[in-house]
Amino acid sequence: MSQARSAQATQPTVSIRQVRQAMQGATRRGVNEAWLLHQAGIAPLLVDSPLSRITVAQYARLLTLLRRVTRDELWGLCATPLPVGSFAQVIRHVLHARTLGDAMRQAFTQYHLLLGQFVPRLRVQGGVAAVRMVTRGPRDEALDYAERVFGYFCYGVICWLVARRVPMLRVVYAGGHSGGGSDAEQLYHAPLQLDMSYSGFDFDAQWLDLPVVQTASSLHEFLRASPSALITKYREQGRLADRVRRLLRNRIAHTLPDLKDAARLLGMASPTLRRHLSQEGTSFQQLKDELRRDAAIALLARPELSLLDIGLRLGFSEASTFHRAFKTWTGVTPGVYRHAHL
Repeated sequence: MSQARSAQATQPTVSIRQVRQAMQGATRRGVNEAWLLHQAGIAPLLVDSPLSRITVAQYARLLTLLRRVTRDELWGLCATPLPVGSFAQVIRHVLHARTLGDAMRQAFTQYHLLLGQFVPRLRVQGGVAAVRMVTRGPRDEALDYAERVFGYFCYGVICWLVARRVPMLRVVYAGGHSGGGSDAEQLYHAPLQLDMSYSGFDFDAQWLDLPVVQTASSLHEFLRASPSALITKYREQGRLADRVRRLLRNRIAHTLPDLKDAARLLGMASPTLRRHLSQEGTSFQQLKDELRRDAAIALLARPELSLLDIGLRLGFSEASTFHRAFKTWTGVTPGVYRHAHL
């Protein structure tokens, strides 16, 4: 596998729950769900399988489509639409801010005028910067998801403005009935609390003093790559688990290392690697399975590869073993997944 194709085949994937939740506003407005899925290149069969996942590219196409058909940058999830162009306008306005804290306060002031059912606020207390989505009316599942998505895109912009991942201390979701905790914890790399009365996230207040380093010229590329860039750009930085993911990704075209080999390549003992990954809430096998799952989903979109070829590339000696593993990961067999996708 070439280096370019190897990178493409190991992009993170998105839980099908995100698809269901993102479409709530549009379908509530009468937009046909089957048409939305078809236009985004998402097989309806996958929506009915709760474990299934899609590529970031598919999810980004869906969000772009929802934005267009609803004429709303929050896709009809709220009673009052967020005018198209608001995102670019707000970011362009805050590029002149001196620090991240100044930029966030200016952006939130702008959004106070644009948003209807909730507003973002920044509070600093005891050395902790807390971003909170303050609801202006009754809650429902669509509003919960709108606040979560707005919070995550806000976090993506924060990292982009200072050109580095800002480590989170805690993430909070209101209405835990559709939390999707594992994805949230992997996206933010922070503990997630559900069933709270508000949504938001906390980080060390010292990061507010970082200078804004982006310019009008870099904004053009950022907007062109959004929303994909907001989902993936600063996703894997800082933790040992991220180093392991990069190590595995770089070797996906060859034989994937086991725990002992990975520890040696990282310059540590196997028990040390196992212990530190456990402290970060994961394991070497979990990281390896997630990488192979995401690579399999991408490779199944290539009809020139047989299922046996894909299984062998991912380190499975037999097709039956690959079939069982893929069904465990996604809820469907690779053959069914490929047929639905193609």
